[in-house]
Amino acid sequence: MPDIDNKDHDADQYTIGQLAKAAGVGVETIRYYQRRDLLPVPEVSSGFRTYPASLAERIRFIKRAQELGFSLDEIAHLLMLEDSNDKQAIRDVAHERLVQVQAKLADLHRMEDMLTQLIHQCASSTQQAQCPIIQALASSRPDDVESRKC
Repeated sequence: MPDIDNKDHDADQYTIGQLAKAAGVGVETIRYYQRRDLLPVPEVSSGFRTYPASLAERIRFIKRAQELGFSLDEIAHLLMLEDSNDKQAIRDVAHERLVQVQAKLADLHRMEDMLTQLIHQCASSTQQAQCPIIQALASSRPDDVESRKC
């Protein structure tokens, strides 16, 4: 929280350290977001920069969006769309991200199936045979893993 006894600050203004603490990030994160044009760089006043308290919410939005897998470029685009109140475009960006997540999930399920199959093959193989896991991973074709019988 800002020091409200300090007459040089308004109650809704933070130093960069106070803003970082309020948003749950480090000072370098704020500086990085400024370099990426996700946050404004305020003018120096009374020898240092002060930030509106509302930027803490914007930083938390950026962090949550990153947790959902949005890139910083996508987040910048979302922020621009939010400023223009273009809800359809925001939904389109979110839908595109959902499609990407669904594709990744499908890939993860395929990997899970392949690894499960290889582990079963390895457990049932004879000592003299080459390990099915090593053999499959050394193969140049991913189909070889799926075509092997348990």
